[in-house]
Amino acid sequence: CASADDTPDTFKILIATDVHLGYLEKDAVRGNDSFNTFDEILKCAKTNQVDLILLGGDLFHDNKPTRRCLHNCITMLRKYCMGDSPIHFNILSDQTINFNTTQFPWVNYQDENLNISIPVFSIHGNHDDPTGAEGLCALDLLSASGLVNHFGHSHSVEKIEISPVLLHKGSTKLALYGLGSIPDERLYRMFVNNQVTMLRPKEDQDEWFNLFTIHQNRSKHGPTNYIPEQFLDEFLDLVVWGHEHECLITPTRNEQQLFYVTQPGSSVATSLSPGEATKKHIGLLRVKGRKMNLQKIPLKTVRQFFIQDVVLADYQDLFTPETPQVTKKVENLCYAKVTEMLEEAERERLGCPLTPEKPLIRLRVDYSGGFESFNTARFSQKFVDRIANPKDLIHFLRRREQKEDIKDEVNIDYSKIIKTTAVEGLRVEDLVKQYFEAAEQTVQLSLLTEQGMGKAIQEFVDKDEKDAVEELITYQLEKTQRHLQARGVITEQDIDTEIQKFRDSKKNTTEEENEIREAINRAKAHRLERGDEPLDKDILDDLADVDMDSDGGSAPTPSPTRGRGRGSRGAGESRERERLGYQMILCCYIMKMGQSPQWLKDKLRNVGLVQGDD
Repeated sequence: CASADDTPDTFKILIATDVHLGYLEKDAVRGNDSFNTFDEILKCAKTNQVDLILLGGDLFHDNKPTRRCLHNCITMLRKYCMGDSPIHFNILSDQTINFNTTQFPWVNYQDENLNISIPVFSIHGNHDDPTGAEGLCALDLLSASGLVNHFGHSHSVEKIEISPVLLHKGSTKLALYGLGSIPDERLYRMFVNNQVTMLRPKEDQDEWFNLFTIHQNRSKHGPTNYIPEQFLDEFLDLVVWGHEHECLITPTRNEQQLFYVTQPGSSVATSLSPGEATKKHIGLLRVKGRKMNLQKIPLKTVRQFFIQDVVLADYQDLFTPETPQVTKKVENLCYAKVTEMLEEAERERLGCPLTPEKPLIRLRVDYSGGFESFNTARFSQKFVDRIANPKDLIHFLRRREQKEDIKDEVNIDYSKIIKTTAVEGLRVEDLVKQYFEAAEQTVQLSLLTEQGMGKAIQEFVDKDEKDAVEELITYQLEKTQRHLQARGVITEQDIDTEIQKFRDSKKNTTEEENEIREAINRAKAHRLERGDEPLDKDILDDLADVDMDSDGGSAPTPSPTRGRGRGSRGAGESRERERLGYQMILCCYIMKMGQSPQWLKDKLRNVGLVQGDD
């Protein structure tokens, strides 16, 4: 809608991040949630007659979206972003640099074969990041078809130069910077080593409004597993931060760098965590000269999500672990809490016909102190017609208690490595890193680095590259052998020392990253030579509790079927691949530890990665 602030000099930009198209698209209840909300976002852009749409990464949830997902996305972009409405701004920068991922290196609205009314500019995220020898991602398909302008893709791993898209409307000049998702540890290191440069216009630098879009961890997940705001250049005016799903869209001022940061958050809940329960918004940014205004627009098609924590030890006035029929009393308490959240959801939904009828409800129950869990599958049946996630309704968790070390066993704290309760944001490479941080010196990797092993296992689990680990081992073995031959090392002690030095010299370097990439590319080449194709996304059901973005985790009494929607074949295949991936982490150094396969199987069974005699 028109505003008094809308003048021929005012940029109107619709801002959204982390749309995650295709999330749980096989789910009978939630399958259309991401598509409905994206439709609302594009409709809002058209209604407000914006100049452009800016997306901050993770347009797609999967690296290889299904045909249905791509079809829905293309249909909506064509419906809302193509037409006869004139474009009122010009691009002054070198577009061959700005849009360097396509054979049509110019903005789509300037293509004489296309009729674009609202241009969409997007960076890629960590879910839809470029892969393969050609470095292509799903966004590049949309870019080649003229529907999206993919920018912010850096091809170099040694030096990053971020060249802005220079936009001009009336008297307002806007420099649009973008940087697609890069592994946080690598980007952190590049910032520290001054390998990231943000280029500025040569003339009238103080007249430009500088807008930067980034898709990285903003909150600290480790010493280098995030990007501090202080790393960014102080000449920026506004930073649009993607990847973080909690909606903190109101711009906050960084008092050290003196720019503002807006975090729009995701438009669909992809995990049942507190950050996702914040009400979802998109932003309408108005820029005139060096001044800006960001209007929050609540999303009406987002499924409601309520989460609550219950600590049973806090209800000693009602029951204790010794109380007769205490499990029944705990179940009654949980029933009352869930009912309260359902009633709150119903009150909020009044007068909002676009809001889905069934909300997401999550009750996290801490049963530490001697309490027992009840049958969650049977409990969830009471609400199966009222909530959208009956399988994820109850999540039991318990504060981990210290156990005495078992004699005659390698002293490793497995509670630090693999947890039976869920861990938010857990990734396979994180699991590898956590293991070796907890393990003793005697069980450290001798040939491979933790980063290389983690990346290879991630490729195996996430992208079904079965040869990734084998190729990495073979590649590193060949390089190490050549190094030892060149050094003329002969004795066993000298060989061990030289291998350690050679391994440590590559840690956290560009050489290590290049070797990992080369090994993974070799694995993909071997797969293509054999004629194998990665598992089709159409037959992989989304997981209920094993989803790496979810804090769902395994309940103490899991139901027999863990997949969502109809059928469980796809969920079973994905779950098996993830289970195999975790097993491979331990298998890779079993020979080093001198333990038997039965010892390994017992360990895997103890942490829930092996059931029965499999």
